[in-house]
Amino acid sequence: MTAKMLDGQVAIVTGGSGGIGRAICRCLAGHGAKVTMHYRGAEDEALELAGALGQDGLEARAIGADLSTARGCESLIAASDEAFGTATILVNNAAMQPVADFDRISAADLASMLATNVQGPFRLMQLFAERVIEAGIRDSSIVNIASIEGTRPAAGHSHYATSKSALIMATRAAALELGKHGIRVNSVSPGLVDRDGLEDDWPEGVERWRGSAPLGRLGEPEDVANAVAFLVSPSANWITGHDLVIDGGMSVIPGW
Repeated sequence: MTAKMLDGQVAIVTGGSGGIGRAICRCLAGHGAKVTMHYRGAEDEALELAGALGQDGLEARAIGADLSTARGCESLIAASDEAFGTATILVNNAAMQPVADFDRISAADLASMLATNVQGPFRLMQLFAERVIEAGIRDSSIVNIASIEGTRPAAGHSHYATSKSALIMATRAAALELGKHGIRVNSVSPGLVDRDGLEDDWPEGVERWRGSAPLGRLGEPEDVANAVAFLVSPSANWITGHDLVIDGGMSVIPGW
């Protein structure tokens, strides 16, 4: 893959102000894409990143929207269109991950989780495909950020795991129907990815992961970003409907 393999591309990255989202925005912009960075509440962080990318000679715009609503999804697509023209790459990264015991999850809790983690990405895929088809673009790509919990649930994460499982299936279903328009749709399922304060917040979990994963470390946001960059690049132009697991080998650990 060349250093500017995404020249001429326009990418929308949701949840662009968080750790993984920031890494994805930096990576895609570094490869030549113009990047619309979505944020919901972290405006300062998003504007700071957009400014830093601009200082490096890269093109990025920070746009705020509530993607749990249809109006929020529509406003993000419209703002990106206005800034850079029709997007050719969509990365659905925005998500919520509260922790709650199965019997403590209310109907409202579940509805909120699904609205953000499934309904928003689903609607954005529809809007993105609509714009791409109208523009006559025959080579575009969607990547949904799922999770290994989409196939291997963890205690306290039942509603999160349910949402990520649904997102993986939405990816496959969209790939089936959108392929005829030249739209590739894939997902990336990360394992435990490091963030500021993670080891302090969950020392026993981090220790267990490092001791169990064949590669012996947590993921870094850049690991996810590099996987996304590959999937949206010409190097992956015959890959669609695939869930790329990046977990340091944790998924091959025997469960008995």
